[in-house]
Amino acid sequence: MSDFSLALTATIAITFLLAGIVKGVTGMGLPTLAMGLLGAVMPPVTAASLLIVPSFVTNVWQLFAGSSFASILRRLWLMMAGIMVGTIAGARLLASDNVKWTTAGLGAALVLYAAYTLLARQPGIPARAERWLSPIIGVLTGLVTGGTGVFVVPAVPYIQALGLGRDDLIQALGLSFTVSTTALALGLASHGAFEVEHLAMSSLAVLPALLGMWLGQLLRQRISPATFRRWFLIFLIVLGLELLARPFLG
Repeated sequence: MSDFSLALTATIAITFLLAGIVKGVTGMGLPTLAMGLLGAVMPPVTAASLLIVPSFVTNVWQLFAGSSFASILRRLWLMMAGIMVGTIAGARLLASDNVKWTTAGLGAALVLYAAYTLLARQPGIPARAERWLSPIIGVLTGLVTGGTGVFVVPAVPYIQALGLGRDDLIQALGLSFTVSTTALALGLASHGAFEVEHLAMSSLAVLPALLGMWLGQLLRQRISPATFRRWFLIFLIVLGLELLARPFLG
């Protein structure tokens, strides 16, 4: 898909506006929602290419908003290394022409993440297990990211289980998403799937994403973030099920 019509450009802008609102209210969800919505109207590899710049900008902002970057990086560097390796290796699937399986994989990742977050109890990770578990979680997250463009499985549940304070948790998620975004760009480029036109459109999507984040932060003061997050996750399950079933219903 190299020709972006006016209607498709408007769809992309609205998608990143909505995804930015979700991130502004909940602190996360921009890449996940953007991949889900864009994956419904274009091949997942194109959606992932459009995600690169807005995701990078918003997550770098989140990463450097706190004061614990150095300590978080020391703690999670093995996981970040695993994400880089797994994403670059897994991007071969996303860059392939097999839209049927990449769409189904995207749907499965959305359902798995949303259902787990909505229903599962939060586990705890013993400190002694982190050194061997972090690189495994990183590689698994990378493979999912490379294959579907979704950054959150299993990285988010794992980071949430580390017992970090609220500010450190937000910064750690920003680190994970920033590394995932960078690795996805490298993986797509290494397989010839990152087109210049996609980069230009991705750059234009930054403005609606930032506007959405600002609106979401205003909205956060007027609604319950927990209730909003619950309905957002339910929506992701419905969207994921549709994407998962689509290749088998055509």
